[in-house]
Amino acid sequence: MPTRRTFLTTIGLSLVTLSRLFGQETFRRRTRWEMIANDEEPETPHFKPDPSLWDDTTITAAWIGHATVLINFFGTRILTDPVFSPRVGLNVADLFTIGPKRLVHPALTFDELPPIDIVLVSHAHMDHLDTPSLRRFPRTTPLVMAKNTVDVIEDFGFQEIYELDWGEWTQIGDVRIEAFEVKHFGWRYPWEKDRSRGYHEGRSFNAYLVMKNGHSFVFGGDTAYHEMFKSLSARATTIDLAIMPIGAYDPWIHNHANPEQALAMTDHMGAYYMLPIHWRTFIQSEEATLEPMQRLKVAAASQPDRIVLDSVGQTWALSFATAGAEFPLDPEPGTSAPHRQ
Repeated sequence: MPTRRTFLTTIGLSLVTLSRLFGQETFRRRTRWEMIANDEEPETPHFKPDPSLWDDTTITAAWIGHATVLINFFGTRILTDPVFSPRVGLNVADLFTIGPKRLVHPALTFDELPPIDIVLVSHAHMDHLDTPSLRRFPRTTPLVMAKNTVDVIEDFGFQEIYELDWGEWTQIGDVRIEAFEVKHFGWRYPWEKDRSRGYHEGRSFNAYLVMKNGHSFVFGGDTAYHEMFKSLSARATTIDLAIMPIGAYDPWIHNHANPEQALAMTDHMGAYYMLPIHWRTFIQSEEATLEPMQRLKVAAASQPDRIVLDSVGQTWALSFATAGAEFPLDPEPGTSAPHRQ
């Protein structure tokens, strides 16, 4: 008797074959069946970062895949939403995972990462909070998480977890991290309470403003279009880089920004450079795989240098950044948040 995986894979591959017979391109619109049934071997990225060569006197960032970005922030090594699993979703009795499979391998394996000083987790969705990946970090690694999401990993034994609500900030070493509201949702399972449903104590979802040496970057996590980033443009710091999601908008535009909206939010916060994430890695929506980047390049055609990376594994460095005075840790408008053990 065929297994569930064999059954779904057969259906998915049949759909792929039919679409190719009718002359559609490889990077066509994807069906929802393919989100689960895709069993293609992931591609190997064309680029591979080498963090050992990175300069500690500037900002360097490499796209590892999906929302996972490795950043050397003036000597502090930060990793966002670490996902290294071959498939993300619901784990069934440790036998198999129901959810999308990677289209592209991570640009670095977990074992190839340098020592990580800070991990940022934007929210509890399984393609952002991947428990098999987080289990692999040393328990001394500081984690920054959204409000009411720590329980997902509370049994892992991490010694230093900072759970930030919107407007709260914390400092880890000489890095200040402030959480901001975005337009998304946070439940990991449909029955959970969630802030997007009006539950103040439900699961939350963050963007982060990260500051050091008079410079800063924003990790947008996952968000639909909103104008809340406009408050950042009035802050007394230059936002050197906006890491913003550009995919999974068709048909999920109410929870995910399209490329033009992501670029607009980058403008709202006063950032010039944009590193696009949340596309090309998993089949989560129906737009063609490469469509988000194609649309983003059209939107930024008058300033093409603003889009710093367009392929998994590429690396970008802020060439004119120099270390300066520490950013003043004024708790206004945010509020300092104590860390959770």
